[in-house]
Amino acid sequence: MATASAPSVSATVKAIFPKLGLSAKGANAGAFWGEWGGAGAVLEKRSPIDGSLLGRVKQATPADYERAVAAAQKAFLAWRDLPAPKRGEIVRQYGNALRELKPELGRLVSLEAGKILAEGEGEVQEMIDICDYAVGLSRQLFGLTIASERPGHHMRETWHPLGVVGIISAFNFPVAVWCWNSALAAACGDATLWKPSEKTPLTAIACIKIAEKVCRANGIDPAIFSLVIGDGPSIGELLTNDRRVPLVSATGSTRMGKRVGEVVAKRFGRTILELGGNNAIIVAPSADLKLAKRAILFGAVGTAGQRCTTTRRIIVHESIKDEFVAALVAAYQSLPIGSPLKPGTLVGPLIDALAVQAMQTAIAEAKKAGGKVLCGGERLAGKEFPGGTYVTPCLIEARNEWPVVQHETFAPILYVMSYRTLAEAIALQNGVPQGLSSAIFTTDLREAEEFLSARGSDCGIANVNIGTSGAEIGGAFGGEKETGGGRESGSDSWKAYMRRQTVTVNYSNALPLAQGIKFGD
Repeated sequence: MATASAPSVSATVKAIFPKLGLSAKGANAGAFWGEWGGAGAVLEKRSPIDGSLLGRVKQATPADYERAVAAAQKAFLAWRDLPAPKRGEIVRQYGNALRELKPELGRLVSLEAGKILAEGEGEVQEMIDICDYAVGLSRQLFGLTIASERPGHHMRETWHPLGVVGIISAFNFPVAVWCWNSALAAACGDATLWKPSEKTPLTAIACIKIAEKVCRANGIDPAIFSLVIGDGPSIGELLTNDRRVPLVSATGSTRMGKRVGEVVAKRFGRTILELGGNNAIIVAPSADLKLAKRAILFGAVGTAGQRCTTTRRIIVHESIKDEFVAALVAAYQSLPIGSPLKPGTLVGPLIDALAVQAMQTAIAEAKKAGGKVLCGGERLAGKEFPGGTYVTPCLIEARNEWPVVQHETFAPILYVMSYRTLAEAIALQNGVPQGLSSAIFTTDLREAEEFLSARGSDCGIANVNIGTSGAEIGGAFGGEKETGGGRESGSDSWKAYMRRQTVTVNYSNALPLAQGIKFGD
């Protein structure tokens, strides 16, 4: 466990807040519609690192929301007419601005979300990467040409900007998920309206301030990147019910996603839902066990188990289970836990006391069902662990069908189970309501291909000899079942942010009908 001193939260705040345009003393405006405002209740944000006050935010009121959505809609009407490569140039400049502020914004992610420094800066790097991707995309919004059955006709398929895209993000990736959506949406010609988690408001304000500066330098209406900070029952409900927002991209819990999906569907809007995961890794007899152990360690305890792609279950072949689990327990017991601002720390705090309680409740439920705690699960206190949200990552021997295992607990709990045949392992892997990420460690080609086949993993992400966490931006990100079915980031995910139009042109002097229909002379 981490024992050496780390840079203090207060010193880090003093170093980075001025560069990011944030105030540590006054209330930061929590709404942006081309100008900053926010007349709602003041939100106090405390750092999970030590419980100290980071800053205050004036949240958006319903009137502020109305200003923001109206401004975003107005900005969209001009933005959509800008050629896509010109839009890409704005995104490119935003990516470069992020490069300049990567250390500061990365540290802010650590301060506000409790991520270790490497993960904080890594998240900003994801923003930079998706901006680069969107710049290239701005010159590749390809349609199709389609053969017509009618002489003197041609058909094509084109893609047009959609409108205002609502973005609802979660605390665990407070900046990257917004950028996944906003960079692609901007390249596609859309404006965005962001409702971030109330647990991470300062990172959202910092991101929008950077975007505002880039837009103003180019004479672009900065309301294409609008912001409303507020709770779900007020601001979130306004956003999901708003017919002026044709697409809502929501990242968070399955419970939240069900509500968003139902409300938006009732008004015939679209959704991109990125919800819970209950990700498993199968460890086969032929696996490189050192490789598997490293992948499981990062997947299970990275971000203190607070990723949607966190490894929550391992399914180990019975012939190697005892040996492998013993090695994993030893690795867990040597994890450096402490301030995420200290280089070398691998496990920082959970986001808040509610997360700690949820973890303790899940451990108690697992034990009641017959689970065996192999290590961890303690709440840490003392000078080294101020704030009260530090825990030791927990390994529990469990059964897949237990309700607590079927449910995603957003904490570093890893359930261990065994299997005899690959078919049994795949059935266990698939035997949960969620379907986000999955992996198998094997050097057997047949096993790997079986896992990747139609009768293999039912998840949106399936990996071989790579863990469940740490997706690249080039591939479409998302999952099936209660994970929501949405796709973000790479591949053809950009199509969700645009409207498709099938076009037929008649360049003849006749009017033949499709299917050979004759109608009149």
